[in-house]
Amino acid sequence: MIKNEKIKASEVRLTGINGEDLGIVPTVEALALAKQLRVDLVCDSLMQSPPPCRLIGAGAVRQEAQQARREGRESKLKEIRLTPSIEDHDYETKRNQALKLLQGGDRVLLNVKLTGKEGARAKALLEELLRDLKEAGWAKTGIAVSGKQAQVEVVPLGGGQ
Repeated sequence: MIKNEKIKASEVRLTGINGEDLGIVPTVEALALAKQLRVDLVCDSLMQSPPPCRLIGAGAVRQEAQQARREGRESKLKEIRLTPSIEDHDYETKRNQALKLLQGGDRVLLNVKLTGKEGARAKALLEELLRDLKEAGWAKTGIAVSGKQAQVEVVPLGGGQ
């Protein structure tokens, strides 16, 4: 979103405050009109010629930018790897890392690497982690123990995709 003097096009397709089409106007005139009405001139796309611009209030620009950032952010799937014989300090570190990711809106895949017959211990470790993370997220999948790993996907309480 480009605002006011940062718009370098010589002319713009202008839309008024109430959505009315004001036609193609020189950028200098559009900026003068914006100053006169005490609003911002905002350009949504530079891919068209002349670029479409609109007049909107300053508060609406900030609110619209925040909403676009919120909607545009996809939750990413981040993997945290553990072993069944994890030390207490390392467990706390991995738990805090998962907590921070969940609070940031990302999904977390908790993956425990297995060697030998550690499936029961790995499942117990994942259940303990899920209990510790319940204020920030919930298990989207059940604990899957297969082959050389045990894993569970945790999504933030706010949703996640």
